[in-house]
Amino acid sequence: MSITTMLSGRGAQAPAAPKTDVALDLRNVQKTYDTPGRPHVEAIRNLDFQVRRGELVCVVGPSGAGKTTLLRSIAGLLDVTAGEVVLDGTTVTGPPEGMAVVFQEYGRSLFPWMTVRQNIELPLKEKGIPKAERREKVDRALEEVSLSEAAEQHPWQLSGGMQQRVAIARAIAFEPTVLLMDEPFAAVDAQTRAELEDLVRSLWKHLGVTVLFVTHDIDEAVYLGERVIVLSNRPTVLMEDVKVDLPPERDQLTTRSDPRFGELRGHVYELIQRAKRGERPDETAAVDKGV
Repeated sequence: MSITTMLSGRGAQAPAAPKTDVALDLRNVQKTYDTPGRPHVEAIRNLDFQVRRGELVCVVGPSGAGKTTLLRSIAGLLDVTAGEVVLDGTTVTGPPEGMAVVFQEYGRSLFPWMTVRQNIELPLKEKGIPKAERREKVDRALEEVSLSEAAEQHPWQLSGGMQQRVAIARAIAFEPTVLLMDEPFAAVDAQTRAELEDLVRSLWKHLGVTVLFVTHDIDEAVYLGERVIVLSNRPTVLMEDVKVDLPPERDQLTTRSDPRFGELRGHVYELIQRAKRGERPDETAAVDKGV
């Protein structure tokens, strides 16, 4: 999928009050594909990890490691073969209420014949939210992403970075408890990417939403995340859950110049190189996990 998706109604229902401080819990998740000519393709062998409520966690791994398959399984867009994905204490069996997904291709994520305001408002309208409340939510979301002046413009009149801001505004206007992001900045230039990274951290801190952010960019993962989940090559298992012990206040110059940033980046890079060589966690157990 290449659209910003609001997931509701057919899977796990978001409870009125959190039952646990764990927002997302993957328990022995496995995914196998059976296709003509290629029976029993094992994409995900075994994944176990948790994301605490209000946490920002990044996921990286080699190309083809099943990151998007994992995200779609978490979102209830793909059935898992075994194990379970648990959202707010309830097993996900389909797209759950209270979850939004932002995908990479912003060019396909917005309806070109609708204004920015109408694009953001659409999922709220489908949710049955009254008009006055919809307008308030849209105005607030536009302000959060600094696009209030573009409300009546159409997506094709905006730059790529601004279009992705619209996609993010649509997600946060929905007020999800969990926001999944699948390489949302891969198609924008470096300067815009840095601005959008800072926007995500700002929104995460301000809104308190739980974020699972999938990326190919190691620097981005270390800069954004409180933790970095490093995946192996297929069939996918967890290589390492890396704690990012950088200061909570981050900026593009100071943070990326911090020696600790370089150490963490180098550690994650080495893990991915091992994964590319086909190494598994049990084969690297003798290697010191301290950085």
